Amino acid sequence: MAASDPKLMNAAEPSATTLIAEALKRRVLMVQDYTLLAVRSLSNVFSAPHYLADTLEQMDVIGVGSLPIVLLVGFFIGAVMVLQTSSQFERFGQTALTGDVVALALVRELGPTITGLLVAGRNASGMASELGSMLVTEQVDAMRAMGTDPSRKLVTPRVVATILMLPLLTAMSDFVGLVGGFIVASFELRLSPVQYWTRAIQALEFSDLMQGLSKPVFFGFILSTVGCYKGLTVRGGTQGVGRATTGAVVVSSVFIIVANFFLTRVMLYLARRGL
Repeated sequence: MAASDPKLMNAAEPSATTLIAEALKRRVLMVQDYTLLAVRSLSNVFSAPHYLADTLEQMDVIGVGSLPIVLLVGFFIGAVMVLQTSSQFERFGQTALTGDVVALALVRELGPTITGLLVAGRNASGMASELGSMLVTEQVDAMRAMGTDPSRKLVTPRVVATILMLPLLTAMSDFVGLVGGFIVASFELRLSPVQYWTRAIQALEFSDLMQGLSKPVFFGFILSTVGCYKGLTVRGGTQGVGRATTGAVVVSSVFIIVANFFLTRVMLYLARRGL
């Protein structure tokens, strides 16, 4: 009879405040664990051992493997930009500005962001699924038992490879995007190659190039660390691997978009100060 007392039942059930507090604690713990993993992934670079072969393998997987999709998307982004703006340029008789618009938009914003999102969708998910599968099959535990640091062996090569390869992929995407814009502009606006490429090159300043090539460094760090963190914190067996893969893409993509805003704000401020 006492067990069915409503007062005792209410006392056993956690309150809404307790549930919210526990959820906040879990989120704070996740941020702490992710921060530690991200810091260790970089600090491992400055001490031995270095797994160079693993880093080169990841550079091939991330860089060469992502090249076709990055070039294809970059080409059509440049082409679509010209299609969208050609009517306005013809309307005001300023078709010569096509090269300026395509170059500035690609190098400053679209190239780094779109490339980061593409690599996040392809490689952050791959990192999460690969490391998650290793964790579920207890390969990570076996690695620890043999005295190998999983952070140094699994995380650091992926982070370093992504940071090195993403700026190169972005530069190639920018160039192919300019080529795509030129092809469409030559047919739609009848622009000569000299007119288009001269305006495109002259429109770019050193600050634009620095902004376009420094953003991918941060984006590469974000997507690689998020993918590795999601993979190494898998819970729930094979179903957990699927959830971690989806979460890696979603979280890294959101982080890239948010970080892009703050990076753009800082870099525009530095450009105005002449730094």
